[in-house]
Amino acid sequence: MITRVGASWREVWSMIRSHGPSQVQFWFIALALGSVAGLAAIGFRAAIEVLQAWLYGTDDVAMLHSFAASLPWYWLLILPVMGGLAVGLLLDRFTEDARVRSVAEVIEGAALREGRVERKRGLVSALASMITLSTGGSTGREGPVVHLASVFATYVSSWIRADGITGRDLLGCAVAAAVSASFNAPIAGALFALEVVLRHFAVHAFAPIAIASVAGTVLGRLVWGDVTEFTLPDKNALAFYVELPAFMLLGLMCGLVAVVLMRAIFWADDLANAVQARLSPPRWMRPMTTGLILGLIAIFFPHIIGVGYETTSAALQGSLALDLAVIFVVVKVAAVAITMAGRMGGGIFSPSLMIGALTGLAFGTVATAIAPEFSGEGTLYALAGMGAVAAAVLGAPISTTLIVFELTGDWQTGLAVMVSVSLASAVASRLVQRSFFLTQLARRGVHLAAGPQAWLLGTIRVETVMRATGAPRAAPEEACREMIAEGVFVQSGATLEQAMPLFETVQRPFVPVVRFGPEDEAPELWGALFQVDALRAVNRALTRMAAEEHS
Repeated sequence: MITRVGASWREVWSMIRSHGPSQVQFWFIALALGSVAGLAAIGFRAAIEVLQAWLYGTDDVAMLHSFAASLPWYWLLILPVMGGLAVGLLLDRFTEDARVRSVAEVIEGAALREGRVERKRGLVSALASMITLSTGGSTGREGPVVHLASVFATYVSSWIRADGITGRDLLGCAVAAAVSASFNAPIAGALFALEVVLRHFAVHAFAPIAIASVAGTVLGRLVWGDVTEFTLPDKNALAFYVELPAFMLLGLMCGLVAVVLMRAIFWADDLANAVQARLSPPRWMRPMTTGLILGLIAIFFPHIIGVGYETTSAALQGSLALDLAVIFVVVKVAAVAITMAGRMGGGIFSPSLMIGALTGLAFGTVATAIAPEFSGEGTLYALAGMGAVAAAVLGAPISTTLIVFELTGDWQTGLAVMVSVSLASAVASRLVQRSFFLTQLARRGVHLAAGPQAWLLGTIRVETVMRATGAPRAAPEEACREMIAEGVFVQSGATLEQAMPLFETVQRPFVPVVRFGPEDEAPELWGALFQVDALRAVNRALTRMAAEEHS
């Protein structure tokens, strides 16, 4: 009897091991990866708080802005300069482009690299972002945490030799756990991974991602407690349906504010690039100069330091006057743009929460003053604005709405938040390429916003599709050499994205593929790419993608 039971268990375990990500084995991997990613998020946050407490000399980093206002002005100036210098030297030494990796690279990894991200540069980026946020940088911690978790997912994918589908699922698990641990938001963490990173809601991915998200949340609650990030006033009621048009207007306004924030970052980055190209200073000077500018701003507006949760809480509590809310929005947008253009590291989510809450508070102060008899609490506008700007920036209305609910614990005002979030996202998506991250990638020549039909060509290499010289049904060598002499060919390392436009130009069924030797040698004919073969390869890739997204 015992022998038969043992044999049965061995058969079950053999089945689990052999059936990959659809079986229980993958769920255990997701649980382990979610735990690691959650611990990484907790450790990253704890490291920032310890460094901030030590550098600024405060016991309560939650009130850092208020405490910083009492510090000597030179200390507020020196800290970001030293932090910028450390970040600059770190990035100059360990990255080829002196640029911090964040959520955009995770999205790119999911789409184009089978769920992998850069590992060494990712670890360096996490350290650079930690220094930035600890020394006065005006960004958020969620972007670096997402990329750091993705680094661990990449290690696991390489270890188990995961294919593209499994690699992307592992990436989603790590991201969900990191977001959940950071925000105490398990539902939003899972949906963020699906909506923003994987960009689909496939059933096969949902179970492991949900498991990882819960693991991250449990660890976060064990460390930080089962508390919400922000506390709202006791009375926060919506004045029935009469007030909804005001939230529609707020959504439109928040969409425009989100666009201003994103374009300010891109404009500042272009300006910094132009200055660097013209003056050619050492690369490490760019973050240090940025720290100097941020320090000068912090002397007068210490609320720009770090993630800004104290100011966000003040806006949600309604404890800021109208003029201060407007000024803080302008200064925070400028500080975020300067920090990111200066390559100091950090994410965009926390700043967008702060800017949204301040925008909503300013709007609500005016709206409730105009029609007090039809208005509820003005702080409700701050809550809706917080979600609206963040959703428009991230291009993630579903997960952002849930994050706002889980951050505040206020589920009674969902109608107002949903109205504002939906309209803000609609406005912003028309003025940028869907989101801040996708626009970032588009500026680097990686176009993912249009869908897989636009970027799949860049994932298929010509050499995997071509017909080699001498192979059956190969292209005539004489015709190929004539085309090469005319300058019509593709290199062996090219992708279909580079090769397909040639078919429209030459009006032939094939183009030659060449390999280049030393500089003085003529290109060597290697084979030919036939248009019909290229189209078949694209069709197969689209079919696989559709199968993954609808499985």
